[in-house]
Amino acid sequence: MIRLARALVATLLLGIGIVQAGQNCEEKPITLDAASKAFSLASKLRDRLEASNDEVVILGRIGRDMSRYGLRYSHAGYAWRDHPKGRWLVRHALNRCGTAESDIYDEGLANFFMDDPLYYEVLVLRLKPELQSRLALALKQPLRLHEPRYNLVAYPFSSQYQNSNQWLLETLASAEMPGDPGSPLGREQAQRWLRQNGYLPSTLYIPTLTRLGGRITRANIAFDDHPFGRRMAGQIDVATVESIAAYIDKQGELIKQEVLTLP
Repeated sequence: MIRLARALVATLLLGIGIVQAGQNCEEKPITLDAASKAFSLASKLRDRLEASNDEVVILGRIGRDMSRYGLRYSHAGYAWRDHPKGRWLVRHALNRCGTAESDIYDEGLANFFMDDPLYYEVLVLRLKPELQSRLALALKQPLRLHEPRYNLVAYPFSSQYQNSNQWLLETLASAEMPGDPGSPLGREQAQRWLRQNGYLPSTLYIPTLTRLGGRITRANIAFDDHPFGRRMAGQIDVATVESIAAYIDKQGELIKQEVLTLP
């Protein structure tokens, strides 16, 4: 309950503090143009969601340029209907700037696009109804699989750290596993399920000097959770939006994949 209260307080402080998900990590007011674009894309997304019978979908956004790694989307979150009011909220993990910690946040759809995205575009992953229902139950306990020690390049099969996409992926695994989605579950169990069911992370090539520079200058970057041999070869495996989408499709749980952009 203490951690949940901390996460809710963090949500209220979004207008004061800064969280890491967009291009920049600096305190500056949002421009009128950026706010207008965020609300326009959110409105388009809401119309699409309201036209469906979906209860939970996965959203991907382009917070930063990942093209050097052959990736487009940098961050994922769950959008779900806030029953009984029926509002759409985004629940996701975010790193507070300048720190090595994260919290779970509930935000409106427009807020999801307000922290300086590279492009105003959203990927929508629509899931099979049974998985949606199980995710809705799992999302009622968002801190169950949350690890506040944040690492931007966390290794997906280690519980030492966690990044935003890894929290979403492990929550997805908890909904896929047999039994009650709300029952006690450890991160190691979720990771074991993912490995056994063929989840494949994305591999980023990050050379030694780049790794050393990132580790020294950034509080939220560490490589010591990665297997030694692959780390020395510059092969850094991470949970990405694309790898999550590929896994869901491989499991036969993906109904449709859509991309919404501003005109």
